[in-house]
Amino acid sequence: MPSYLVSALTVACALFMENLDATMIATSLPVIAADLHENPISLKLALTSYLFSLAIFIPASGWAADRFGARKIFRIAILVFTLGSVLCGFASSLPELVGARILQGLGGAMMVPVGRLLLLRSVEPSELVNALSWLTIPALLGPVLGPLLGGFITTYFHWRWIFWINVPIGIIGIILATAFIEDVAGKAAWPFDVRGFLFCGLGLVSILFALGGAGRKLVPWEAAVSIGSGGALLLAAYARHARRTAFPLIDLGLLSIKTFRASVTGGSLFRIGIGSIPFLLPLMLQTNFGMNAFQSGSVTFIASVGAMAMKPTAAPILRWFGFRRVLVFDAILSAVFLGSYGFFTPSTPVLVMMGVLLAGGFVRSLEFTSLNALAFGDIEAPKMSRAVSFSAVAQQLSLSLGIAAGAGALQGFALLGLSGNALALENFKWAFVAMALISLTAAAVFMRLPPGAGSHLVERRAAEAAEEIAPASQ
Repeated sequence: MPSYLVSALTVACALFMENLDATMIATSLPVIAADLHENPISLKLALTSYLFSLAIFIPASGWAADRFGARKIFRIAILVFTLGSVLCGFASSLPELVGARILQGLGGAMMVPVGRLLLLRSVEPSELVNALSWLTIPALLGPVLGPLLGGFITTYFHWRWIFWINVPIGIIGIILATAFIEDVAGKAAWPFDVRGFLFCGLGLVSILFALGGAGRKLVPWEAAVSIGSGGALLLAAYARHARRTAFPLIDLGLLSIKTFRASVTGGSLFRIGIGSIPFLLPLMLQTNFGMNAFQSGSVTFIASVGAMAMKPTAAPILRWFGFRRVLVFDAILSAVFLGSYGFFTPSTPVLVMMGVLLAGGFVRSLEFTSLNALAFGDIEAPKMSRAVSFSAVAQQLSLSLGIAAGAGALQGFALLGLSGNALALENFKWAFVAMALISLTAAAVFMRLPPGAGSHLVERRAAEAAEEIAPASQ
């Protein structure tokens, strides 16, 4: 077996565990909510807390790998993620589950980026493309298997096993990393931005607590507004700090690059709408359509099949039409598909729903691939690691905001009088439409791109390289 294949499969173990975990919990949320005696909408915190934890700690992953050794950090990260999974399985209340998910996020934030870094440093340049091709497989298989496996475990065993199943995968990953991956350390040439880390971390945590606390009525809305405003001020303080320090945690100067700015701003708007799908869709199918978790997962998994089917077609589509045209048209088409999910009814044939989800998954995956390629097309090599961190943080934040926005839309339309019950089907209809409108605004950002934006990237392997940079965003 080639050495690069062993390294790739070792890192792939971690990627598979993270992607499988994310899609299994999304399918199982209504059942978990019932067992913990919580409103299913409140369980959005189990998703958003993990994503926010990723966004907070991802920027520190590169520095930690260079300072302490990539293999050491990779193994510790797998251990932390696995420990967080065990604690999730033992959680007896929502606060305990959220705390365990934050610990999982800390492990995931270090595990995935450092795993890719290990692979980049441990294989020969001539073997890199093949190695990265193997690495994308778990990122694509996880979302396909997750809804099915999560639904099956939740329906026929117990939801706690969707977390405990990570234990053997984590053990295998640690053993493989110890046996087959060389501990290649970097230079750690820059100091860690402690002040920037505190500004960003405290700011994001404050905003998360304000959104979640107000939604669950843990704190009065006045206090939630104050806490959220404090978080916004901390993020503003970081922006001021970043302009004055030589090595900021997140380099805001990268936004001066047009293609990167469009990918981050337009991509974030797009992902906020799309990020609501893993929360809204399984919840609607299980609370209004009479499906159990396994039946729901058997329907929603097809969207990931559509994403996989996109892979061989992305490069020729980008060559023929160019990045700007693809991004604009695809954002509009994705928004249409997203809004259409709200018009599903219990009488809609399952095959029709699956057909719409399949096409929607294909279209969204093409948009993600285009965004990932465009983001790094004009970045100079010395700034690449910072650009990857910046982009990853923006992706995780927008996805977590999408879940919060989807839950907020359900509650908002209930207050407007469409139906007093936030989980009523009518509220889901308009929540999907609202999220689609948010994604649609991304098209306006992409329209401002120069006509030839990204033209130098339109080569045979451009789209493949994009998926290799950030496969988890799909």
